[in-house]
Amino acid sequence: MGCRIPRAWLALLVGLTCSASALAENVQVAVAANFSAPLQAIARAFEQDSGHRLVAAFGASGQLYAQIQQGAPYEVLLSADASTPAKLESAGVGVPGSRFTYAIGSLVLWSAQEGYVDANGEVLKANQFKHLAIANPKAAPYGLAATQVLDKLGLRAALQSKLVEGQSITQALQFVSTGNAELGFVALSQVYQDGRLASGSAWVVPEALYAPIRQDALLLKKGEDNPAARALLEYLQGPQAAAIITSYGYKR
Repeated sequence: MGCRIPRAWLALLVGLTCSASALAENVQVAVAANFSAPLQAIARAFEQDSGHRLVAAFGASGQLYAQIQQGAPYEVLLSADASTPAKLESAGVGVPGSRFTYAIGSLVLWSAQEGYVDANGEVLKANQFKHLAIANPKAAPYGLAATQVLDKLGLRAALQSKLVEGQSITQALQFVSTGNAELGFVALSQVYQDGRLASGSAWVVPEALYAPIRQDALLLKKGEDNPAARALLEYLQGPQAAAIITSYGYKR
């Protein structure tokens, strides 16, 4: 004989389920292109743990900044730099005191071809390639870092005619992965996971050759009253997100 649940208990269970569903919210997140893979992994864990749903839009930090200034409905910004969130906070678009560094990025010179890029980046000085991909330095912090490296190495003038710019670091990666450029400066997180290079060949650029790529998060005014937005920012500072972030080659 089956066990019958009293109607009062059944009503309570239904009420609790409805309350839990009501508490779940969507959060609209503007995300720097270099952080797309880690963010997708974090989103799955965050949604499972919190019940909230993360809706992401990816792009160059400069492009995201312009969209936010023009009224885009983003509630959280995960930038590829520290200056963009700082400007938005100063302009009153971000919630004061909500900004923090969620990751520190690394730049890598990468080729889809095995053995093409040597461990010390001497391939740049050899100058035997036709195209070198970078992200737009005016819109993407990793593109700016790439130009800083070329300046430090004294190679900017010699390689200027060979530079092909992507509007974001994702497009720079596409240029290299499709063979339209033999090599390019990309984010380490795009070609690295679980402590190893996923494919091709690479030179991890020494940090002394470019300014630190400190990636900051900011709660935007549109998300100030959204519990899912605040929950996401808290989650990003926790151990589960930290493990995912460092697995892609970022520092904390």
